[in-house]
Amino acid sequence: MFRAVRSASAMAKAMPRMNVAAQQQKRFLSIHEYLSMELLQKQGIKTPRGGVAKTGAEAYEVAQKLGTEDMVIKAQVLAGGRGKGTFDSGLKGGVRTIFSPREAQMFAEQMLGHKLVTKQTGAGGKICNSVYICERQYVRREYYFAVLMDRKSQGPVMVASSQGGVDIESVAAENPDAILQLPIDINKGVDRAAVRDLAERMGFTPKCVDQATDTMINLYDLFMQKDATMVEINPMAESADHEVICMDAKINFDDNAEFRQKEVHALRDVTQEDPREVAAAKYNLNYIGLDGSIGCLVNGAGLAMSTMDIIKLHGGEPANFLDVGGGATAEQVTEAFKIISSDPRVTTIFTNIFGGIMSCRVIAQGIIAAASTLQLQIPLVVRLQGTEVDEAKKLIAESGLRIITSDDLDDAASKSVKLSKMVSMARDAKINVSFELPI
Repeated sequence: MFRAVRSASAMAKAMPRMNVAAQQQKRFLSIHEYLSMELLQKQGIKTPRGGVAKTGAEAYEVAQKLGTEDMVIKAQVLAGGRGKGTFDSGLKGGVRTIFSPREAQMFAEQMLGHKLVTKQTGAGGKICNSVYICERQYVRREYYFAVLMDRKSQGPVMVASSQGGVDIESVAAENPDAILQLPIDINKGVDRAAVRDLAERMGFTPKCVDQATDTMINLYDLFMQKDATMVEINPMAESADHEVICMDAKINFDDNAEFRQKEVHALRDVTQEDPREVAAAKYNLNYIGLDGSIGCLVNGAGLAMSTMDIIKLHGGEPANFLDVGGGATAEQVTEAFKIISSDPRVTTIFTNIFGGIMSCRVIAQGIIAAASTLQLQIPLVVRLQGTEVDEAKKLIAESGLRIITSDDLDDAASKSVKLSKMVSMARDAKINVSFELPI
C-alpha cells in the first residue's frame, strides 16, 4: 500500500521514493483497517465479516461468533508490510491464517502489547493494541483499486489494476501499462459509463462488471463525503459465486477538514504516531522529526528550510523541522524546547528567529523559561533579528544563562555544527560532557 498520497501519474511512472519513513510529515489522518472496513460497510460495500479484539479473550469470542474454521487475524498497526513483519515477542508475521477460536486467542496474545517491525516502521516498530479477525475468503481473482488526489489532473483520479493483492508500486515499476487511470471531474462527478469501462478493462467477468461499477462509485462517494485523500482497496476481489468484495482497505483523510469531519478524526490513534509530533500538535507547533543531531527552533517554514540547508552546508544534520509560527507565545516556545530536548540524538539546539509578526522578545522569554526549567545540558545557539531584537538580547544578557548568541546566520550555523560535533565526539568516547546553561 502507499505510505502517503501519491500522484497517480507519478505512480504510473514508478518514480523511485526516498526512504523517509521517519522523516515524512503526515498531513492526513490514517485509521486502522477495521475502522476503514466499518466505513465501507456503512457505504453499502461488501467486505468479509469480522470483528476487532483488544485482548486474547475478546479474540476468542470474535472468532467463535464468526462460526467458521477459515479465518485471518491481522495486527492493527498503521504500517504496510505487516504480513512480513516481526514482533518483538518473536512472532513472525502480522497477518496469519487461523482455524479455531483457540488459535485466534493464541496469536492475539503474541501480538497485543508488542511492537511490530516492518519495512515501513523503522527499527523501533509500532505497538499493536488491537487485532482484526475476519473470515477467510477464497476468491477467483484479485484486483487493485484506489481513489487518489492527482496533481497532474488537479482532482480525484481512480487508479486500478488487474494485478491486486501484491505491492502495487512494484507492479507500476515493472509493468507501468498494468496501471489504469480514470480522472474524475470534481464538478461533474462520476461518469458511470466510464467507470463501467474501467471495470471491464480491469478484467472483471461479465457477471461482476455492474457490481464492480457500483462498488467503485460507492468508494468514490465515500472519498468525497469524508474528505479523504486516499481510499485504497488491495485487493478488491471477485469471489467464486461472482460477488465483488473489498478484502482490505486503507483510507487517509485531509487534516484540514477536521472541523467538519469530527466523527472521522475522533478515530485517530495517537499511539501509532511519533509522540513528539502529537505533543507539537497539541501546542499548534509544526514539527517533523528527522535523523540528525542539531535541534532547530525557527519561525516560518521558509526560514526553517533555509536553516536546515545551511546546517547541512556546514556538515551538520538537522534533528527536526520545527516552525513556531508567527504568533507563538512564550509557553509555546518552552514546549518546543521540551519536544526538541526529548530527542536523545540532539547534541545542540539552534534557535533562528526573524521577528516580523513574531516578537524576538517573546522568543527570548520562552528560551529563558525553557533553559531555566529544563536544565539543558547541551549547547544552545541563538540568532535573533527583527522586531524587538534589542529587548530580546537584553533579556538574554541579564538572564545569567550561558547562551551562545550570534547576529550572523552563517556564523550561528557554523557554531551549532561545531558544538554538535564536540558533544557527539564526547558521547562516542563515553566522556560525560555537559553544558550547564545556568552560570
